[in-house]
Amino acid sequence: MPWLDWFSLFVRWFHVIAGVAWIGASFYFIWLDNNLKAPPQWKVDKGIKGDLWAIHGGGFYEVAKYAYGPEQMPTTLHWFKWEAYTTWLSGFALLIIVYYFGASAYLIDPTVNAISPNIAIGLGLALIFGGLALYEIACRSRLANYPVAFGICLIALICAVTFFATQWFSGRGAFIHVGALIGTIMAGNVFLNIMPNQRKMVAAVAAKQSIDPQWGASAKLRSLHNNYFTLPLLFIMISNHYPMTYQHPQNYLVLIAIMAAAAWIRHFFNLRHKGQTQPGILVSGAIAMLAISLWVSWPQNSAALESPTLSQVLPHSDSNSGSHSDNLDANAADASNGEKGVGLNVGEAVAVGTKTLISNTQVEGLIEKHCVSCHSRNPTDDIFKVAPMGVVLDSWRDIERYAPQIVRRTSVTKDMPFMNKTGMTEQERTALALWYKQWQLKQ
Repeated sequence: MPWLDWFSLFVRWFHVIAGVAWIGASFYFIWLDNNLKAPPQWKVDKGIKGDLWAIHGGGFYEVAKYAYGPEQMPTTLHWFKWEAYTTWLSGFALLIIVYYFGASAYLIDPTVNAISPNIAIGLGLALIFGGLALYEIACRSRLANYPVAFGICLIALICAVTFFATQWFSGRGAFIHVGALIGTIMAGNVFLNIMPNQRKMVAAVAAKQSIDPQWGASAKLRSLHNNYFTLPLLFIMISNHYPMTYQHPQNYLVLIAIMAAAAWIRHFFNLRHKGQTQPGILVSGAIAMLAISLWVSWPQNSAALESPTLSQVLPHSDSNSGSHSDNLDANAADASNGEKGVGLNVGEAVAVGTKTLISNTQVEGLIEKHCVSCHSRNPTDDIFKVAPMGVVLDSWRDIERYAPQIVRRTSVTKDMPFMNKTGMTEQERTALALWYKQWQLKQ
């Protein structure tokens, strides 16, 4: 449905704009609060407990934070709430459009959990709003008075949600639901705590009544939670472009590790805003990210790009038997007839010694069988009516042009074919990796 694609485009665009506004405001106010300095006495006498001077856009700015509130409420008071609300509303709309309308394609992976779209959607909503309920209960309980214990419980909640999401949904769907939970908690903090407490403060100041210190402390704590959630959430927002993360066999550990490293790096900047520079935090965070990238990519790369033997690619054949001549003859017949072999059964590969050589004809057959339904100038797939990312594989020239990407997505990250709709086997993935190594040697 073209109209749905356009609607999705504009909602996604708006979501990014709203998110930039919200995160920018959040980062700014955390920085602002951490950089306030003790004011001169004449400001203290006016009730100001911290101030800051800045220059931007060709002008000087003076910012002051009151211990209680201004002597008289200003006519115009700026509130920061719609940045959060519009980010969440547009994000949830995207979740519905992409992952719930397209649940069978994007949310469900039969190799992970063969469930119906309705059950998958129900689990997704339960995960998001059930997680929010648990978080709110914890924040309103006595546990909130013990920051270390609360932090441990919050981390445990996110880890548990991440694990169960990866057991219920596709890797991509799992990651986005963890992000949806974090985003919902962040928007919920604004809607359920920060804004109500700020309204109480404004009403008390306007009525010249005392302010309960708990109002401000609670709102500030929720803002701090949002601050540490920000970088993990931003990673999840872009993770669907990097299948080596969500397609990893231990994808839940990958996501937990990246979120932890991102929050740790954010801690460095929070301390720096307070005048405490601890480069060890930033360096250790960078080392953690490097270690994660090596863990995720290195083993898969080495396994996928090894030169397999005939018995590895053709598990039912015997490299020491007299079948090599049969393979050669079959392949020669294939080539002379110009046929595109679509499988890797015995007799469809050229065997030389203990190595297997995959012909261009066979690669064309694999691409036609598993890729061209989507990646064509005229796709026949029931979902993709335009070639994803503009990648077209209709000709041999197209295949050679995208050879590195084809092999990486089919043999390394293994996220293609999309949701493995065409049932590409490990044998076929290994064959493409072998062919690519042969192809590189000829370049």
